[in-house]
Amino acid sequence: MSKVEFGVMLRQEGIDFPSIREAAELCDELGYHSLWFYDHLLGMGGAEQDILEPWTLMAALASVTERVKLGTMVLCNSFRPPSLLAKMAATLDNISGGRLEFVLGGGWFEKEYRAYGYPFPDTVTRIEQLREAVQIIRAMWTEEKAFFIGKHYSIEEAYCNPKPVQKPHPPIQIGGSGEKHLLRVVAELADGWNCPATHAELFDTKLEALKAHCADIGRDFSEIQISEQTVCVIAKDEAELAEKLPKGQRRYGFFGDISKTGIIGTPEECIRRIMAKTEKGVSKFTIFFSDMMKPETLKFFAQEVMGEFR
Repeated sequence: MSKVEFGVMLRQEGIDFPSIREAAELCDELGYHSLWFYDHLLGMGGAEQDILEPWTLMAALASVTERVKLGTMVLCNSFRPPSLLAKMAATLDNISGGRLEFVLGGGWFEKEYRAYGYPFPDTVTRIEQLREAVQIIRAMWTEEKAFFIGKHYSIEEAYCNPKPVQKPHPPIQIGGSGEKHLLRVVAELADGWNCPATHAELFDTKLEALKAHCADIGRDFSEIQISEQTVCVIAKDEAELAEKLPKGQRRYGFFGDISKTGIIGTPEECIRRIMAKTEKGVSKFTIFFSDMMKPETLKFFAQEVMGEFR
């Protein structure tokens, strides 16, 4: 079987840092490829809920883990000037010894923008800004001093030293699903694409749109790593699955019918579902486990599923 990367989405709402650190250390020990947070300033479970900021979390976790990569699914381009983001990312890649996962998106949560005083332009403008940001970030990571003059951003003699540890630079991945504009930017500029779980039922359609953009501009589609954000409900037998699946659906119902799109079932069935997805080109999964960070589940999946793909 081909090698597949498995990442874990960790909680950052309504939880203390010691609990996150404990889960991160366990995932590092179990051999998970990556740990993920989301880039939100307001809690998704309620605007007033406690929520920890992801960059600060990742910097702290880099010092207590050794192998697992660290990323944010996905970074909101609007929150930080791309030049500053390039510097922050290069710093984290150095702190972690080359373990940064970098996934950028155009932003979408208008209430959050308004609450924190960020302008919220229309979708096309946000994607234009994303396109320019990717160009700036790559230039700052690879050039001695970067210049860029764009419609939305400009930099002049922007040094970014030290450069990232990963060479030639950390892969630049883009997360999102807009077929006309966002996937065009993926085809033009990205090293990887992540399909969000909210659009899992339309994965095939999105993938074909990306392939069409690649063909249109002469890009080799195989150069782009395909990853998928998904939900996993794993159970030792059908009886346990019957108990766990409804709870998982209630928790992640906003993603749609997870029984159709997720990694669901006994270890054998989970493996079959993963294989079906890899046949479509997916080589990385960023997983919401239905019982969020429960040690027994993290261990069970690592032992019974991940080993089949190494």
